[in-house]
Amino acid sequence: MSVKLTVVLLLSIAATSIIGTVIPQNENPATYFRAYGEFFYKLFNALEIFDMYHSWWFQFLILMLTINIFVCSIDRLSATWKIVFVKNPSFNLSRFRKLTDKEEFVDKRNSEDLEKIYKPFIARLFGYTRVEPTDKGFCIFAEKWRWTRFGVYTVHLSVIFLLLGGLIGSLFGFEGFVNIPEGEIINSIRIRNTGKIQNLDFEIKCEDFNISFYDNGTPKEYRSSLTVIEQGKPVLKKDIIVNDPLRYKGINIFQSSYGKMPSNLPPKKRVMAKGPPEEITINFIYKESGRLYQQKTVIGKPVDIPEGFGKFVIIEYRKSAEFMGQNIGEAYVGILTPKDGNPVEVLLPLHFPNFDKMRRGAVVISVADQKAKEFNPVENTGQRYYTGLQVTKDPGVWVVYTGFIVMIIGCFITFFLSHQRLCVEVIKSGGKSRVIVTGRANKNKLGMQYRIKKISENLAKL
Repeated sequence: MSVKLTVVLLLSIAATSIIGTVIPQNENPATYFRAYGEFFYKLFNALEIFDMYHSWWFQFLILMLTINIFVCSIDRLSATWKIVFVKNPSFNLSRFRKLTDKEEFVDKRNSEDLEKIYKPFIARLFGYTRVEPTDKGFCIFAEKWRWTRFGVYTVHLSVIFLLLGGLIGSLFGFEGFVNIPEGEIINSIRIRNTGKIQNLDFEIKCEDFNISFYDNGTPKEYRSSLTVIEQGKPVLKKDIIVNDPLRYKGINIFQSSYGKMPSNLPPKKRVMAKGPPEEITINFIYKESGRLYQQKTVIGKPVDIPEGFGKFVIIEYRKSAEFMGQNIGEAYVGILTPKDGNPVEVLLPLHFPNFDKMRRGAVVISVADQKAKEFNPVENTGQRYYTGLQVTKDPGVWVVYTGFIVMIIGCFITFFLSHQRLCVEVIKSGGKSRVIVTGRANKNKLGMQYRIKKISENLAKL
């Protein structure tokens, strides 16, 4: 463990963080596949580049840096410890005599009288004071703020807190999403982009959802009335809006999105319920030539793309699809297999016909039309809302906050306080006394020079 290793680890973390900034994190796998191709997709995926800050090697770098800072601090702490916690600090008069920063004046009184006057004055300014006789008089040695030498170690400790907080959050925290229809209860969420289910220790019920709009029809505010239920009993109720989450047992529940879904209406109002379409018309537009082709298909039936480009098949219909954590409404999921390429997953939202233009490729695909399949009449003529929630947990956040507070304290000690030592030597010179004031500090030398001058002026006035 050494300072050199600390520098290497810091540079490694900085370099990998740049990679994590350039390459978007936690995107849909299909997005990465389109952007980087098969080879680099597999390579980056194996190296966990797409979720770098949760990767084992990034966590290892953080852990190594934390251990290295701790070991280096402990290794250098012993010398500082002996300086700070010594009962009788060493005093070398000859070293103070060699200092260039000194003030000198002559007092008409004898040294015995000056000792009785000077000692109480110096004791009020410094925490430790000692008088020692010399061959020609006496000297007063004083010092204060020895403990400020720990300032740099306080900064080191704050960095350790910050690193540990980030490591704890990376290992034991999570971020997920869930949609709750009005009046329903959930006790689990889906982790972002992984599809894994995270069970909660409690249940969340959406009692009600309300939304207000501006005059132009855009949403102004949406509010969810949530109840936290534990062991069958409500323990917490709160209305949440964007940027005003519900917090319970270290878990944060944010208002993220909303949507509409079928809702029961009063009897005697009956409509035809609509399910996944029976027939779908697909647009294929070649980017280079602008030529448009249309093909009719159904879910699960492959179609040939004109001009021999390849094949396309719709594999799934989603009533409420998500992209980058946001609900984008109804959508189809298809597989595009180019003639000389690998299969690519394609998302086709019904409300965003130009969505596929973001994908790199020669052909843009979209849904032109769909013929709905009608079922038997049901009592369902209206809409009700569901609330989309972002649920996060970061058990290391308070460790990080502690690190920030400790860092502020450490920086204040390091930059604004110093270990100060003072020596006032009184030398008999006939019937008078020659007074020499010197001092030193481990930091802020100019400030110590000014302090020596002020002390000398005050002693001369006593």
